[in-house]
Amino acid sequence: MRDFIRTQLPTLDAGLSRSDGWWQARTARERTLLAGLAVLLVAVVLIYGIVKPIQGARAAALADIRTYETLNARIRAAGTLSSVKPQHRTGAPDAIATQSAAAFGVVPSTSPMPAGTRVTVADASYDSLVHWLADVTTTSDLRVRRITLQRLAVPGHVSAQVELGQ
Repeated sequence: MRDFIRTQLPTLDAGLSRSDGWWQARTARERTLLAGLAVLLVAVVLIYGIVKPIQGARAAALADIRTYETLNARIRAAGTLSSVKPQHRTGAPDAIATQSAAAFGVVPSTSPMPAGTRVTVADASYDSLVHWLADVTTTSDLRVRRITLQRLAVPGHVSAQVELGQ
């Protein structure tokens, strides 16, 4: 290797010879101190020039992922945006609840009560029930006064008693 450097790169060979001479002129104590300084300098450059920037970039990327996942969840929870207002339902509270429930696959049994209706759902998926209640409250003057949910043995299914009124 030394011959290759001597023949192909004479300037490098001259520099290496001078630095070798300089190194040999140092005492053993100076060589130890310079070697320790070189190791310390390499460690500092490695930590602050490579490791810390990579850790910072990773932390920023994870924060961005969390932010975008949160935004994505909020967008999904908000549902679709539409400029078309849903048709306003009118009629008896029993009829409104039954018509709306059919669109979401919820099978209600209704019983009239003063200024509203009591709806009992024996078995429905939680998502369908919530979407049905949201539809009832947005497409009519009915509001949920009281609701009692009970978890069923089938995961994601509930039974409910809902009091709807104006």
